[in-house]
Amino acid sequence: MSSTPATAPTPALANIPLSPHVPELGALALLLAVVRLGSLGRAAAELGITQPAASARIAAMERQIGVTLLERSPRGSRPTEAGALVAEWAAQVVGAAQALDAGISALRERRDARLRVSASLTVAEYLMPGWLLALHAALPGTAVTLRAANSTEVAAHILDGEADLGFVEGVRIPTGLDGVVVARDRLLVLVSPTHRWARRRTPLSPAEVASTPLILREQGSGTREVLDAALAPAGGLAEPLLTLASTTALKSAATSGAGPAVVSELAVADDLAAGRLVAVPVADLVLERPLRAVWPKGAKPKGPARELLSLIRSTHNQRNARTDQRA
Repeated sequence: MSSTPATAPTPALANIPLSPHVPELGALALLLAVVRLGSLGRAAAELGITQPAASARIAAMERQIGVTLLERSPRGSRPTEAGALVAEWAAQVVGAAQALDAGISALRERRDARLRVSASLTVAEYLMPGWLLALHAALPGTAVTLRAANSTEVAAHILDGEADLGFVEGVRIPTGLDGVVVARDRLLVLVSPTHRWARRRTPLSPAEVASTPLILREQGSGTREVLDAALAPAGGLAEPLLTLASTTALKSAATSGAGPAVVSELAVADDLAAGRLVAVPVADLVLERPLRAVWPKGAKPKGPARELLSLIRSTHNQRNARTDQRA
C-alpha cells in the first residue's frame, strides 16, 4: 500500500489565481493617489509617471473592473460612488502589500527592529505618512507595519498585543490604556455647493444639526463618539441618512449632494479650497477633538515606538509654541 509523502504539495494551495477583475498593485496605488490629491496630474507627478500614462492606466483599470472610477473636470478628479468603494478596498490591499514589503526588507537586511502601529483612519491617512517619514530618517532600519481601523478597533489591537503603539480619536482614553495628546483636530459640517445649507447666512443651531439625518461614520469611530457627546444636550443624533466606514466615502457622498456630512477638517482642505464642499458654521457647538497616542496601561513605549512618539510630540510642541507666539 502506498502513501502520500508528507512533502507533497497541496493542490488547493499550489495555484491560487486572482480574478481577472483584480487590478495590479501599481494601478491601485495610482487610484489612491488621485483620490487623495484630487488631481490626476498631481498623482502622476507624485508617482513619477506622465499624465497621459496615468490617464491610460486609470482607463485600463476601469475597463478591467467594469465600472467608472473617476469623474474628471477642469477642477480636478474625484471618485465616483463606485470609485470611492474601490479606493477603500484598494487601501487595504496596498497597505497589506506595503506591510509585506517592509517585513521582507527587514528579513533580507537581517534587522530586528520592528514597529507595529494601529491608527484611526484619519490619523493613518492624513498624519501618519509624515510621521513615519520622520521616523525613517531617524531609524532607517526599522520595519513598520501600519494598520488602519476605527478608534475602538485600535484600542482592541493594543490590548490584544497586536500593535505596539496606537493612535485614536475621541473624548477620552480607552479603558486599559495610557495615552498622550499628540495633535488636535475639529469636525466640520459639510455640504455640496448646491445644498440649501450652503446659502445660509446664519449658523446652524445644535438642535438643527441633531434633528437632521446626516452622513456619518460608524459607531466605534472617534468621529462618531465626539459628535454623539457634543449633541447629547440637544437631544442626540437623528437616525443617520447614511453610515459609511471611511472618510473618502463620506466626502464623496456629501460632494454628490446626498446630504450633509460630518468630516475631519484634516481631510477636506483641498475640497474646501476647490469649492467641492462648503463648511456650514454651527453656533454653540464644540466639535474639536484630541488625537492621542495610546499604549497598554503601565507599560511605557520603548524602542521604535518611543522614538516615534518623541518625534511626534516634539513636532506638536513646536506647533503649539508658534501658535502661542502669533496669539
